[in-house]
Amino acid sequence: MSEQIVECVPNFSEGRDPSKIKQITDAIEAVAGVTLLDVDRGADTNRTVVTFLGPPEAVLEAAYRGVQTAAQVIDMSGHHGAHPRMGATDVCPFVPVEGLSLEDCAELARRLGRRVGEELGIPVYLYEAAASTPARRNLATVRKGEYEGLAAKLADPVWAPDFGPAEFRPATGALITGAREFLIAYNVTLNTRDKALASDIALELRETGRVARASNPSPVYSRGAVRVYADGEFPCGNCGFVGTTLDETAAHAKGSHAYDLRALLAANGVPSDDPVGHKVYRAGIFRHCKAIGWYVEEYDRAQISVNLTDYHVTPPHLVLEEARRLADDRGLVVTGSEIVGLVPFQAMAEAGEWYLRRQGKTPGVPVVDLLRTAVHSMGLEDVAPFVLESKVLGLPTHAVGSFATLSVADLVDEISRDTPAPGGGSVAALAGSIGAALASMVAALTQGRTGEPGREELLTTVSVEAQRVKDALLRTVDADADAFLDYMEARRLPATTDAERGAREEAMQAGLRMAIEVPLETARHSLAAMRLADTVTRQGNPASLSDGAVGVQMGFAGVRGGAWNARINLKGVTDPAFVAATRDECDRLLAEARDLLVGNETYADEHLG
Repeated sequence: MSEQIVECVPNFSEGRDPSKIKQITDAIEAVAGVTLLDVDRGADTNRTVVTFLGPPEAVLEAAYRGVQTAAQVIDMSGHHGAHPRMGATDVCPFVPVEGLSLEDCAELARRLGRRVGEELGIPVYLYEAAASTPARRNLATVRKGEYEGLAAKLADPVWAPDFGPAEFRPATGALITGAREFLIAYNVTLNTRDKALASDIALELRETGRVARASNPSPVYSRGAVRVYADGEFPCGNCGFVGTTLDETAAHAKGSHAYDLRALLAANGVPSDDPVGHKVYRAGIFRHCKAIGWYVEEYDRAQISVNLTDYHVTPPHLVLEEARRLADDRGLVVTGSEIVGLVPFQAMAEAGEWYLRRQGKTPGVPVVDLLRTAVHSMGLEDVAPFVLESKVLGLPTHAVGSFATLSVADLVDEISRDTPAPGGGSVAALAGSIGAALASMVAALTQGRTGEPGREELLTTVSVEAQRVKDALLRTVDADADAFLDYMEARRLPATTDAERGAREEAMQAGLRMAIEVPLETARHSLAAMRLADTVTRQGNPASLSDGAVGVQMGFAGVRGGAWNARINLKGVTDPAFVAATRDECDRLLAEARDLLVGNETYADEHLG
């Protein structure tokens, strides 16, 4: 069974007193198995976003201790800040990371809510995937009225809390907890102090949109006259269409603008069964996007504060580019943006690829170059440093002290020592990775210069795939050494009794299989590197032909070395079917590699001067 990992991102209503935040994070970190990933404190918002993860039970306990400590050190009765909030711990979502579902996380939220309500006496509301009713799924709906309106909300039977007493506690307020997919908290910074201008753009971006208005000469949409539904007149908020019934306008909205008008009205509190006399609403640009405008004194600028609840549908870089366009329409400039808390690697990589393609460049570059492109293009260091290692969740890295992180000189020295690892298997993987790297280099040098669209696309595909193969082989440099060491450890197991001898033999066989599978993977990936290098030898810049040809030679060394290292370990394997299948695969890989090598050498010799 795979390891279960859940992330928790509580937002505490304190961003100005570091000692109080330290007490809360100390309580969280005191739980065994929990890893504190990030503490993002904002003085102007008077709010701190804490991110930690671990096994479900440990995270649940840490979340409770964080809520408990926040209730002890934060007094909401005097709280003021730019961000909406309802309690000392305002919101506490659980996010599935590995080995568990959204519903599993929803159950964690329910368990937290029940315990907080019963043991701490704090009113608790559930939202998103844990919501007790559809009306409570949206965080903004649950938090409407904020702390100042909480007493009235608790007195309304419709808004009875899911757990805890329906009593207003001035010091702690209420807790909102739930389960959601990964949320990217993202702020876009403007060259103005005017919160209203930031809000005007935010309302255009967010999914729930804004009140529709008549056209006006100002680019600021909010300065137009408000439109209202009347008998027989049901305007579309997004264009000039006017239907005679709401159904007619809803059909138009679906067909022309791809949104559900009735859902939009419901999200804004307008009864779709009788909207006459109510304001018309205009749908926002992005789905799964929430946004408001605020002024941040620390930066002396206004920001568009954005929450992206499904970055696969609406990634931050597209929101940023639309914000830049809308800002320019209003005579404003986006000076940069910031990620609050963590951001998934995939979102950053996608942004880097998008900007490189816009520049006419291949996205087939090293991971660090891809991410730095995203950081620079999005202005993520405008108001604060952006450290990839601490901000990007799931960042591909090599372990500290691994062979792949050594300098060339140090690695060669390490290979030369009288130790069995790193040995030929690691060197074969390194050779294959260099072959893939050369293929990517030649593709990148040629891309954008051929004038042939089909060839350009081919070279781009090669460069992207070559980076993937290169990275896989670099990981194998260490994996090969680790596999051999695992086998050696199995050989050292005790073998005094029959049970011990059986366990030792089983461990040795498993170690041998891994010591065979890893170099086999080296051979497979190195053959892929050869194919890529052969392609750029023939399709790349003629001035770089020798580089592509060297890449093929290095890839062949990886295939040959990988196959040799797989076969040398076969003599200890007791499963004849496994031995036969492995020999067959080695023979097949080598036969194809030899054909590629000969063909590439012939081509290179014919075309070199």
